[in-house]
Amino acid sequence: MKKILILIFMVYAFSNVSAQLQYPETSKIAVKDTLHKAVIIDNYRWLEDGENPEVINWEEEQEKLTRTVLDSLPQREKMIKRFNELWRYDDVGRPSKVLNGERIFLWEKRKDDEKWRILTKENEEAEFEVLIDPNNWDAAETLSGTSSSRDGKYYAFGKAVAGDENPFVRIMEVETKRILPDTLRGRKQYVTSWLPDNSGFYYSACPLKNEVPEGEENYWRSIYFHKLGTSADEDEKIYYSEDNKEMHHSVWISECGKCTIFYRGIFRKNEIYFKRSDDEEMIPITTGFDASYSIDIVDDKILIKTDKDAPNGKVYITDVAQPQREFWQEFLPEKKDKLYYISAIAGHIYAVYQHNAYTVIKIYSLKGDYIRDLSFPTLGTGYVSGYWSQDDIWASFSSFTYPSVTYKYDFQNDKLDIYKEFPLEIDVENFTAEQVWYHSKDGTPVSMFLVLRKDMEKDGNNPVRLSGYGGFNHSQTPYFSTSNIVWLEAEGMLAIPNLRGGGEYGEKWHEAGMKENKQNVFDDFIAAAEWLIENKYTNPEKLAISGGSNGGLLVGAVTVQKPELFKVVNCAVPLLDMIRYHKFGPARYWIDEYGSAEDPQQFEYLYKYSPYHNVVDGTDYPAILISAGENDARVDPLHSRKMVARMQEANPNGEPILLMIRRDSGHGGGTTLSMRIERAADTWAFLMNELGMSLE
Repeated sequence: MKKILILIFMVYAFSNVSAQLQYPETSKIAVKDTLHKAVIIDNYRWLEDGENPEVINWEEEQEKLTRTVLDSLPQREKMIKRFNELWRYDDVGRPSKVLNGERIFLWEKRKDDEKWRILTKENEEAEFEVLIDPNNWDAAETLSGTSSSRDGKYYAFGKAVAGDENPFVRIMEVETKRILPDTLRGRKQYVTSWLPDNSGFYYSACPLKNEVPEGEENYWRSIYFHKLGTSADEDEKIYYSEDNKEMHHSVWISECGKCTIFYRGIFRKNEIYFKRSDDEEMIPITTGFDASYSIDIVDDKILIKTDKDAPNGKVYITDVAQPQREFWQEFLPEKKDKLYYISAIAGHIYAVYQHNAYTVIKIYSLKGDYIRDLSFPTLGTGYVSGYWSQDDIWASFSSFTYPSVTYKYDFQNDKLDIYKEFPLEIDVENFTAEQVWYHSKDGTPVSMFLVLRKDMEKDGNNPVRLSGYGGFNHSQTPYFSTSNIVWLEAEGMLAIPNLRGGGEYGEKWHEAGMKENKQNVFDDFIAAAEWLIENKYTNPEKLAISGGSNGGLLVGAVTVQKPELFKVVNCAVPLLDMIRYHKFGPARYWIDEYGSAEDPQQFEYLYKYSPYHNVVDGTDYPAILISAGENDARVDPLHSRKMVARMQEANPNGEPILLMIRRDSGHGGGTTLSMRIERAADTWAFLMNELGMSLE
């Protein structure tokens, strides 16, 4: 029997015709819920418990099937070889000079390294030496949450395990590389700001499991102060909520060191206070949780960016001595383009906008006078960074067919000087990127980026990978990716629409894809697929869709709504049971984005689109690979397990429906480069096989 199955899998792998797969047996144990008079039967509730031995056994059987299929795919080894060529090279970040002093820190990854390491040197004239090298740690251990003291004497670093996003921070004395005995309180520890005199620092942490009711250890994030040289037991909890477990808190010290800023927020809305170093009084800047605010303090001025009465964002300015709202003066008015962020660097204010989802940077004086744009080589995504008190102005840029570059910006001569180019020579001359517009179901115009070969014929037969996100105010902007280059080398095409729910066109665009408007996101994506087909770029037998996290919810939803439109689906770390999602991990943080089934009105629309609850027996679904991270600290793998079980039940003789649990991984993928390469090869090979693509 085993030999027969292997032959079946080989037939599947080397052809574009699906063979019937023998799925592992899955028990059905009905659980009945009545929510707001609706009766819901959940046959796979038992798969929610990832520690149950029966669930573990079921998961292992599913993975055996998945590995048998994926390991036999003809493109997989070619993909591993190509990713090793493109992902393994000597690379460095940009040097970071401390605020008060000459010490410099640098991230580096050598060609054969599995992880990035940290280097340091005393000053510009000195030679770099290794400070922290996670390559010498256990393979599952990763560096997370690093922070240098303002003079570089001390370095705080967190060590997380297997993608669990739960770093525990230690402190190193940089000159001697000695690890201090200091430890901190709680879980998920992140240092937020050091005191200028090195006497201690602020950090955020969640409580330990036994300190709060069961299931609440991912909430109640609070700010503590740690005095250097003392034990964690002496750390004082200084900024927190007593009655709202979902409230976020942060504390940091201004660049000048004269002000301490206190931030607390509930999803998109927040309050900000500050106090001067010579005064204990907490002075409000914004109160009432009426909008989103962020601030910067330079030269005794407060710059306040907000979307209050300005969904595309605007900036006010006031004196530190007069922070109250009645003293605010308009610094940058709202524009048609979304204001992404502002940065105070080397005596000027850099305002970073998104125009039709690509970057435009405008430079202003502290008086609000426009000076000029910072111009990039072409349309793409750019960033600018630096300190107000230092001369270095750093900029970075990339686009779909423009490999990433790091620049130093010469303000006096308005010139970008290349600091570091992409370290590999990649031929992008045969590829091009363009932006098109199409109309969604309700007539809303939506923009979409297309990346393709210059000589591609619009004959309706091109393999296309359509991907999207559409949520949490997150923007899909042009970026360079070697993974995308491999897809293009295999004669594929990319399509990336700027769906509602994203942040490309301001807060109104975001709100148009939130809560009761979430179906707009799915409609935008479906309309993108239909536009690609109508305009002869592809056809349903050549169309792959891909999304992760909120994007996994997206592709899961459109798969059950329009299964005939797609050939193959990559659904990564997804939310799929939208009736119970808020009961697991930190997911209550997302209720403001999605809503909650506890609310009768919100239940109605969640139940209507929840992918898990809308699988229909006998439907011919596309091939789908659903993946989850074993240690995902955000989206519980239960979503993937339940969806795979339900889809295999609904269509046992159709296209392959596979589950891939990524071991030693969290929400963002593997802990080593080798692991990430193999998992990318799994996904790409699965999609390519279904679309009949070949990487020579």
